[in-house]
This record gives sequence, C-alpha cells and structure tokens, in this order.
Amino acid sequence: MLSLAGKRVFLACGHTDMRKSINGLAAIVEGSFKLDPCDGALFVFCNRSRDRIKILEWDGDGFWLHFKRLEKGHFRWPTSGEEQTLVLTGEELSILLGGTRVALKLRRKELLGKRIT
Repeated sequence: MLSLAGKRVFLACGHTDMRKSINGLAAIVEGSFKLDPCDGALFVFCNRSRDRIKILEWDGDGFWLHFKRLEKGHFRWPTSGEEQTLVLTGEELSILLGGTRVALKLRRKELLGKRIT
C-alpha cells in the first residue's frame, strides 16, 4: 500500500489520458502544473470514466507509478475548471481513494435492509 503520511498531494482536476506513463505524467506535472515531479509529492490522475487512478511518486532515486482500477463504482473526482490542480493532505487522499468502498457498503446495506414480499 502507498504510504501517505506526511506527503503533499496534488490532484489533477478533470480527466487524464491513462495511456500516459511516467514520462508523460511527469511532463504534465512540469508543463501544466509548473511543479517539480521530483520533489517527493504525490501527483494523482484519473481517467474520463473515473474508474482508474494513477499516482506518480518520486522516492529519491526513481519514480513509482501506482495504478488502481475499480471493478465497480467510480471515484468522486473534481472537474477541471479554473484550477488545474487541487492540493490535498494524505488523509484526504485516503478518504477519496476509499470512498467507493463506503458507497458500495451503504448500497449493500440498503439492499439487505429491504424485505422481499
């Protein structure tokens, strides 16, 4: 699991082409966000369907590219507007990444609570 403790998190608002790999995502961080991808922060990207996330992380001597694909549901994701990036804490990112589990759990409880007559 990704360590979020004490990390700065920059979330890319809107959708990102998930065909991009480390170099393409680092170029977005440098060009569009005007940030250094090697500063130790996490850079989080989501696809148009909001069911896939990539997280770019520099660990001191190389990049990690974390990838998550949801089988059901989707991530709650901010649309692109005036802001290209949204700054989050590690805790907020954890809530965002785990939010689908909470929503699915609530739906399951609603279904189980209904009686079939």
